[in-house]
Amino acid sequence: MTETLETPKISIRDVHKSFGNNHVLKGVDLDVSAGRSMVVIGGSGTGKSVLLKCILGLIKPDSGTISIDGEAVTGLSERGRTKVMAQFGMLFQGGALFDSLSVWENVAFRLLYADGVGRAKAKVRAIAALAQVNLGPEIVTLNPAELSGGMQKRVGLARAIVAKPEILFFDEPTTGLDPITADVIDNLIRRQVSALGATAVSITHDMGSVRKIADDVAMIHEGKIIWRGLAREVDNSGNAYVEQFVTGSEDGPIKVLAR
Repeated sequence: MTETLETPKISIRDVHKSFGNNHVLKGVDLDVSAGRSMVVIGGSGTGKSVLLKCILGLIKPDSGTISIDGEAVTGLSERGRTKVMAQFGMLFQGGALFDSLSVWENVAFRLLYADGVGRAKAKVRAIAALAQVNLGPEIVTLNPAELSGGMQKRVGLARAIVAKPEILFFDEPTTGLDPITADVIDNLIRRQVSALGATAVSITHDMGSVRKIADDVAMIHEGKIIWRGLAREVDNSGNAYVEQFVTGSEDGPIKVLAR
């Protein structure tokens, strides 16, 4: 009997990206299986954010391919990229909420301005998405500035899930939050990824988040994936770089420059 190999939801092959003489990605290879939560870890300046932006199509790789469901999306036309991005939901590191819009309008932004949903229906869907992240209707007409940092993160998560995307991206989802609020956000992310049956890709340096939201973990260092495994294996990886990162030790192969 011939074994059928499942096509990865996201497949990254030999992706390179430089900015002038700064070679950020140096041949990244990574597969993300459908319905799995992949967390990419690594220190500052290792290429996490650039990799995420390449997958999203916000940055064009210099070479290599990125495929969604087996179809290459690198080099697509603007129209083709827009079609692919319709599958995506994104929680940005800083929330990226629009100060000039109310909470519900922020959540419904894609519905209103990309999907052509009427305001009344979009508001209903926004309120439902907010309820999924434990935010009530009393906040829907407030401005983002009237919310705490943790509430803003939850509004950002509601915006990411409102269109029921197939793929969710999380950029340092707990940065700047206190430990309790960070735990709330991690639990909400885990719950919503499971509820949607979505594929998730996160980047973070927060090992607490990794242990909460990851099915699989990959570590990027100096522009390459140097280790990949199950989340439960990250504390016993057998990789000196991963061990140093996980324990937060100054001693190890990762050299920290004095500032």
